Amino acid sequence: MSLNSFGHLFRVTTWGESHGPALGATVDGCPPGTRVDAEMLQRWLDKRKPGQSRHTTQRREPDTVEILSGLYEGRTTGTPIQLMIRNVDQRSKDYSNIEDTFRPGHADITYFQKYGLRDPRGGGRSSARETAARVAAGGVARAVLADLAPGLEILGYMVQMGPHVIDRARLDLAEIARNPFWVPDAQAAVDWAEILDQTRKNGDSLGAVIEVVARGAPAGLGAPVYAKLDTDLAAAMMSINAVKGVEIGAGMGAAALTGTQNADEIEMGEDGPRYRSNQAGGILGGISTGQDIVVRFAVKPTSSINTPRASVTRKGAATEVVTKGRHDPCVGIRAVPVGEAMMACVLLDHLLLHRAQTGRTGPVGQIGD
Repeated sequence: MSLNSFGHLFRVTTWGESHGPALGATVDGCPPGTRVDAEMLQRWLDKRKPGQSRHTTQRREPDTVEILSGLYEGRTTGTPIQLMIRNVDQRSKDYSNIEDTFRPGHADITYFQKYGLRDPRGGGRSSARETAARVAAGGVARAVLADLAPGLEILGYMVQMGPHVIDRARLDLAEIARNPFWVPDAQAAVDWAEILDQTRKNGDSLGAVIEVVARGAPAGLGAPVYAKLDTDLAAAMMSINAVKGVEIGAGMGAAALTGTQNADEIEMGEDGPRYRSNQAGGILGGISTGQDIVVRFAVKPTSSINTPRASVTRKGAATEVVTKGRHDPCVGIRAVPVGEAMMACVLLDHLLLHRAQTGRTGPVGQIGD
């Protein structure tokens, strides 16, 4: 199986399976001299790890990251950084009943059609457990970004669960860390807890929409044609397990706007040009504007549910499948730190590309000089 890597200069390759001994990431192209340690990376992994509330899978994984290479005396050396996370709470027997059966909504059937075999234990390589490695790599990217673009901040949160959308009039970013949904709306957190409890009891699941915002990103990141910043961001978010849609700025809603509503007007401020709106999501022509970069992605409802669904066996016989084991009733909850990590990796990659081409980490053309 190829194509397990992403990025241009800052390149991440993930490896491992849900029920194997370990999983991890190889990070290549990281600039030398950045201070990194396991505790720094663990901060982000702890946001994603399972079993932190009744609203996520009860698989108990500490997700402790080990750094095997690429550091000397606590700083990156510029050589490949090897990150490893050991699996300690696998229950492979939970999947013994589906060894010859394809679970509806999962990659079981397509993996078998492509490769002629598959790992039924938690989905193997297709498991969302793979995203732990991305979060670890994203921690490395954040550390480098703190050196090269110290004003940059990345923040993700849920804005929708199932059909239930937050009230942006109540938006309070301080609420994000106070509830298990990573939602910036205190009332929504209360309402969603009740809704998700009932959904789980019904043997069902819900989807979600996550918004990831990067504040303080410099203008000039990206390129006009095949290396557009929004192209790589969309690909990065779409590569996350269960993601079925990505939009930037106004996104799909831009189709309902007029040209006067959609074009973000520009004026001069004390520190350079500023915009009166941000329908573009901080990216114009594939290049960052210096505004907030705003990305949203939609996560489908968890396919692992405790309700019988029609399917077939490897021999083509009709059957019904009930997915046993421990699963998230809404995978969107733990997708928030994954989206943040992918944003960090893509922005660092493009910052390094920009620096390589222009010799700078910020805008080259100074407006108003």
